[in-house]
Amino acid sequence: MFGILRECVEGGGEQDVTGLRASGRLTKEDYVEVLEPALKEGVDAGGIRILFVLESYDGMALDAMAEDIRTGARAWFRDHSSWRRMAIVTDIGWATKGTRAFAWVAPGELEVFPLAELEAARSWVAG
Repeated sequence: MFGILRECVEGGGEQDVTGLRASGRLTKEDYVEVLEPALKEGVDAGGIRILFVLESYDGMALDAMAEDIRTGARAWFRDHSSWRRMAIVTDIGWATKGTRAFAWVAPGELEVFPLAELEAARSWVAG
């Protein structure tokens, strides 16, 4: 499930940072109703800065996998120049390692932070 981190969107002069929290099993609706509108908002605002908190992960529904590929292709091909920074905040070992291994493919700058460093991640992505 994706959710918006309201403290990123509404607080502290960081209106250009979109905060997302993911946990559990991800669905197509999570992409269509939360992630994709958040990315479009960033593009429309002139630059995408994402703070992505991944607390737990129980897999992805089959239709979510297809939507993930579509969203990724749009991010890479259509909106590549709009990406500024993305911070992944998680204590999930494989997610940390995988993100770091493929960071070179990601548009914009990408850093990984442990959950205990959420505030540092928020500062970095807003900078």
